[in-house]
Order: sequence, then C-alpha cells, then structure tokens
Amino acid sequence: MERVCIYPKDVQIVTGKSERWGREVIKKIKSHYSKEPHQLVSIEEFCQYTGLPVQTVKEKLRA
Repeated sequence: MERVCIYPKDVQIVTGKSERWGREVIKKIKSHYSKEPHQLVSIEEFCQYTGLPVQTVKEKLRA
C-alpha cells in the first residue's frame, strides 16, 4: 500500500532542505488549503503547492 501523507522529514528528503524548513512548508500548505492543525497534508497537495511532479516525489520517497 502506498503512503498518502507527507511529513516534514519527507519534505527534507525531497528538497534537500532542513526538517525545520519542511515544517514551515507543511504549515504554509495547511494555511493555503484552509486545513485545521490536526489535519494531514497529502503528497498530491504538496506537489500542487510546490509544482513538483507527483511521480518524482513518490519515487524519491520510495528510495
């Protein structure tokens, strides 16, 4: 089964930035999509927000 959600550590792996930067990106995405603090961010939402291809992100997270 494939993962659906993305976490700050995943953002760090994909972008090469720090985990703290990943937390900020997740926070901005939640704000952008009007999500509550307890709601999760999907890989698709992350990709739409950043403009990265979904397939590339999923491949990077599998490795």
